[in-house]
Amino acid sequence: MVAGEIIQSIVEAASSSSNSTTPTPALKYQDCDGGVAPDPGNTTWVLLSTILVLGMMPALAFFEAGLLRSKNTLSIITQIMSGIVVLTVMWQAFGYSLTFGPDQKGIIGNLDHAFLINVSYDDCSPNASKIPAAAYAFFMMMFANITPLLMTGAFAERVKFKAFIALTVAWEIIVFYPVAHWIWGGGWLHKYFGVLDFAGGIVIHTSAGVSALVIALYVGKRKEFEKYGGEFPPSNLPLATIGAALLWMGWFGFNAGSALAAGNIATSAVASTQIGGSFSAIVWIILSWLKGKPTTVAVINGVIAGLAGITPASGYINSQYSIGLGIVLGLASYYSVVLLKHKLHIDDALDVSSVHGLTGIIGSLAIGFCSDLSVNPNGANGAFYGNPKLIGTQLLGVVSVAVWAAAWTWVLLKIIDATIGVKIDESEEDLGLDLVEHGEFAYHNISLQGTEHHYSSVNNTHDFFK
Repeated sequence: MVAGEIIQSIVEAASSSSNSTTPTPALKYQDCDGGVAPDPGNTTWVLLSTILVLGMMPALAFFEAGLLRSKNTLSIITQIMSGIVVLTVMWQAFGYSLTFGPDQKGIIGNLDHAFLINVSYDDCSPNASKIPAAAYAFFMMMFANITPLLMTGAFAERVKFKAFIALTVAWEIIVFYPVAHWIWGGGWLHKYFGVLDFAGGIVIHTSAGVSALVIALYVGKRKEFEKYGGEFPPSNLPLATIGAALLWMGWFGFNAGSALAAGNIATSAVASTQIGGSFSAIVWIILSWLKGKPTTVAVINGVIAGLAGITPASGYINSQYSIGLGIVLGLASYYSVVLLKHKLHIDDALDVSSVHGLTGIIGSLAIGFCSDLSVNPNGANGAFYGNPKLIGTQLLGVVSVAVWAAAWTWVLLKIIDATIGVKIDESEEDLGLDLVEHGEFAYHNISLQGTEHHYSSVNNTHDFFK
């Protein structure tokens, strides 16, 4: 009996000693809600949304190609498809880390997560506590990719391909990464002022839209701008409509995916997205009908304008306010095109500054009026719910980002123009960017219009195997 007690005490002492020297393991899901594994349903929704937003980029290429002249069809497709892969590599290498890495004085992240080092496929992110950090990184990659590609519609048909690459890379680093950090990555606009942007009205549409206007002003008008009143005949409206339809579908991933969970906020964002886009389109249909006839271009532009404008507010406002916002977005974007293109003769080829930029600004400011904590407890009440200060907060965010984007876009254009040149010459514009920049034709009939000799010379010049 005594011997048994002695043995037991020795075992207990050894066990106690072992426990005291073994470090307490770190919590496996320390950044996840409740310290538990990410919910598979939420993860599935965000992964699906990632795929939907990826599909928006080829859709953008189809939309823009169909609205441009046929001799520039492949140029816009090549710009966007090339942009996707270049921007993906940048995001994986350093973009994610600069945007969502540990904050550096509220301005930018650092390189702790370069090449997605320590970005877990299991644990959550401090910025997304319901899904794996890697799922969040890849979802946000799509936002980083599409933002500078929106600007292609403004300078279409007249910018060199190498200038496009240089501008896209530099703009992404100097404009997008800091701006996204300021609002979404724990930077100064959100940390100190509480600026809200659910899915990119400030970060994406304001920055790209303002920059698009700057680029349009810098590169100037296309030949025969006055002849067509700025509205050059589109080459393929069915293709443009297919692109618009795919953009519309993808926008549900864009907005509702930004809830980062499958639940009531995502549901509200889906409803607001459909309502806002539809009411904006109705305004465009009516206004184009009053002018003459309801056009296909008006329908698809109206939808895109409403979708872009509802984006920042989609997760913060209710369905009823989405109706009013959609109508305002339709009116503002339509008459902005009239003002900029037809009155001021600014050749923003596909009206990026009006359809994306102005609407993104309006939607971002609408948060200051209509935001409702009962819709999203992670937001704030707006003026209509007793908090008028949010209007000033949102205005600060819009102005800060607009000024930063406009100033740096102008600087980058000057640098690029002084080194490699930005714009093609008039003779090349006559031939079209497809032939001049890429040595290809989108449609066989174009090759039968007297440019066969130039096509042959272009391809012989670029034959690196001879």
